[in-house]
Amino acid sequence: MSALDLFRTALEALDRNRMRTLLSVLGIVIGIASVVSMLAIGEGSKESIRSQIAGMGTNMVTIMPNRNARSGAKLDRSAQEVLEEADVEILRERATLLRWVSPYLQSSGQWINGANNWPAQIQGVSPDYLSIRGLSVASGRNFTESETASRSKVCLLGKTVADNLFPDGTDPVGKWVRFNKRPMLVVGVLAPKGTNGFGQDQDDIVLAPWTTVQRRILSTTSIRNIQASVADENRVDEAIEEATGLLMERRRGKTASDEEPFVIRSQKEMLDMMGSTAQTLSFVLTAVAALSLLVGGIGIMNIMLVSVTERIREIGLRMAIGARQRDILAQFLLESVLVSLIGGLAGILVGLGASAVVSLGLKWPVSVTPASVVLSFCVCAGTGVVFGWLPARKASRLDPIAALRRE
Repeated sequence: MSALDLFRTALEALDRNRMRTLLSVLGIVIGIASVVSMLAIGEGSKESIRSQIAGMGTNMVTIMPNRNARSGAKLDRSAQEVLEEADVEILRERATLLRWVSPYLQSSGQWINGANNWPAQIQGVSPDYLSIRGLSVASGRNFTESETASRSKVCLLGKTVADNLFPDGTDPVGKWVRFNKRPMLVVGVLAPKGTNGFGQDQDDIVLAPWTTVQRRILSTTSIRNIQASVADENRVDEAIEEATGLLMERRRGKTASDEEPFVIRSQKEMLDMMGSTAQTLSFVLTAVAALSLLVGGIGIMNIMLVSVTERIREIGLRMAIGARQRDILAQFLLESVLVSLIGGLAGILVGLGASAVVSLGLKWPVSVTPASVVLSFCVCAGTGVVFGWLPARKASRLDPIAALRRE
């Protein structure tokens, strides 16, 4: 039989049992749509994480105290390692690969302006912090080094905080607000950053001089962490080694720990870690979706086995007039592949539609790549061959004489 004859015969056979064919196709549609949408969600999550972390700068490093540096167990706060102002100064003065260095402290509380109030963090930083994090001032100005040195009660409001403390649209610059009971003068409003990939509002913050937060609010001499920006993002590892050497030099003879008294993390490490987590999540989602495809494939095999049983006399007649085993095998295999491909194409369209609904309706990041569509199409064809092989092989090996005697 020619390829055209095989194709026409397969279509006629599928058309004779439309409901059965439709149900078989439906199983594949559900499976492929699940795979396409899950791949899109997984890839979208990875891209969102990459863009959010990259937006903070791949050249940013964070230096944190190692809370367990003196033993394997968590110690009393008085015995824990801390970062101090001297650590910031040695990095500013002697680190050649760091462009900006800023202490970082934070405290949570209630911001109040007249009858309006809003819960938000106050972050104590240096003026360089805006350059490190890629922030900018939309109105007003940044606080100065002299205000930092004098522990001035000034602050920069994030847009979310500004909108909630001044809902009538009044310009906050030059106005006094309170953080709990402490008055703070608003000297500027930060440009909006929006929501990051983790659903966190990046505008729900207030920045103030780190000395003000350290002494006036937290009443401490320590620093929570140090954030810095590497001058050349291709030399992040070298910058970390240099910073490590300088900080260890300052601590020489002051710690009995076998471990380093601090931990330095780069954005690249975070990007790799979160990317790996997103990759694992994407794999799990796709594996779960593939179970639907497996069920659809089993459905095709079941339907084809039933079809072979019902068409034994037809198979015997074809063999009697000259059809070879490979012709019968090809015919039933082609029917199985056609069911898979029809279901696959419909499933891809449904998957793309579901991805669009998730993106527009739920505001989740999705990304449909050509590779995922091609992969899904190949999986369709593979499903038809794998699950159609056994019924096709059974049909091709029937004894034509026994088949013709079948009622």
